[in-house]
Amino acid sequence: MLDAILSQCLFHIFGTPKFILFFFISSFSYCQSLPPSQTIQHHYLYHNQNYTQLLTKNYNIIIVPFSFFPLHYSNQRMSQQWMKFLILMGVLMKTEGLYVGITKLRSAVARGAVCLDGSPPAYHLHRGHGTGINNWLVHIEGGGWCNNVTTCLERKYTHLGSSWKMDKQLAFSGILGNNPMFNPDFYNWNRVKIRYCDGASFTGNMEAVDTITKLHFRGARIWHAVIEDLLLKGMRKAKNVCMVKHFRALLPIGTKVKCLSDAGYFINVKDVSGASHVASYFNQIVKLHGSARSLPASCTRNLRPDLCFFPQYMAKKIRTPLFILNAAYDSWQMKNILAPAAADPRGVWSDCKIDIKNCSTNQLTVMQDFRSEFLTALSKLGKSPSRGLFINSCYAHCQTETQETWFSHDSPSLHKTRIAKAVGDWFYDRRRLQMIDCAYPCDTSCHNRIFEPQEPHHHHHHHKGGGGRRWGNMLLQKLLIVLCLFGYVTTCY
Repeated sequence: MLDAILSQCLFHIFGTPKFILFFFISSFSYCQSLPPSQTIQHHYLYHNQNYTQLLTKNYNIIIVPFSFFPLHYSNQRMSQQWMKFLILMGVLMKTEGLYVGITKLRSAVARGAVCLDGSPPAYHLHRGHGTGINNWLVHIEGGGWCNNVTTCLERKYTHLGSSWKMDKQLAFSGILGNNPMFNPDFYNWNRVKIRYCDGASFTGNMEAVDTITKLHFRGARIWHAVIEDLLLKGMRKAKNVCMVKHFRALLPIGTKVKCLSDAGYFINVKDVSGASHVASYFNQIVKLHGSARSLPASCTRNLRPDLCFFPQYMAKKIRTPLFILNAAYDSWQMKNILAPAAADPRGVWSDCKIDIKNCSTNQLTVMQDFRSEFLTALSKLGKSPSRGLFINSCYAHCQTETQETWFSHDSPSLHKTRIAKAVGDWFYDRRRLQMIDCAYPCDTSCHNRIFEPQEPHHHHHHHKGGGGRRWGNMLLQKLLIVLCLFGYVTTCY
């Protein structure tokens, strides 16, 4: 009974087992009926059979011999206290993966390269080594957009608008991880995460600053300032570069440059009310931030600047080899493009957007139509031997940043190929990969998102379990476990 209660407490606070410290605990009667070694082995294999190889190699695990437990005591309460104490020590000693410190470019402020609130741009860099010392993977953080003064002011006081609000340490996992077993092709590269704080995908370039709001729209300057700094820190000598924004001209001839788009292929469709919500939204962004000058001229010469925010109109002009990784039922697009709150005032789509399993037959039909439009827009890019495709039929968004979806024993896969393998094969030209999944719900490998009812709608926000928790939250979680284990919290679920 005790181990069941403790498990509920631990899993409620930490979610699925990623970095939790495992103790192999069984009930008192069961423990007393077997020798310690058999108890540990049996309990471990029985409860963790599918995770045995993954967990023992991916995370630091401390096994406490059962001989440490005073199970021979007649006082059961004393035994319970011992178990609680050891688990508490394990929680406090647990490792939480690779955390990388923040670099703030204070020198960029003088050039006007600043976040919405005027704070300096920032990035996190983990240096490469060995064969990857001259290879660079540059990850551009996402986080949606702000389309008017009100929404930009809301961001101004968060990590999406101010580097002063950003975590000093950020967890690197998935494609940014440093474990060769779980990121085989990029683990020893120089890996960078450029923080996003301008609200317009690094395109804004307005000189004027409103004297009342003090909002700065300088995303394009942020981009150039950060890239210039990375070039000085060794990227100028790069042999291989993988990133999601074009900057080929800044690198020497002979450098192999490829781009990966993770959950970035937004399409121009009407919402469930019949309105062109997303097109109007992008138009407001372009006008507010002065983005037209930063968008590709090859696109803006022929189309309105706001349409050049859509990959379906401008990606065909990209010469750099491109890999498009996207869920056909992208959860962000479903929540904010297909069925935004403005198009659903009665909340008919609320439950469906939280969990795809809640969707009605009619709603699933609408979502299947969205998938068809998505695939049509994708096909209009034309065929290119250098382009990679991994389009699965999951209700998901961003699949490279967490270990579960990037490369683990049950990661999403197409034709028995997981995402990490597909991206690596494409980058190193090991094989051509252009894979499109069958329609929902055929794919049993999906990690479909389930949202909290009031979860923010930011694009590319940190995922639970993906390493984006704030340090304050982690301390709170530890405190909750302490309270839970020692009886101060009576209900943990």
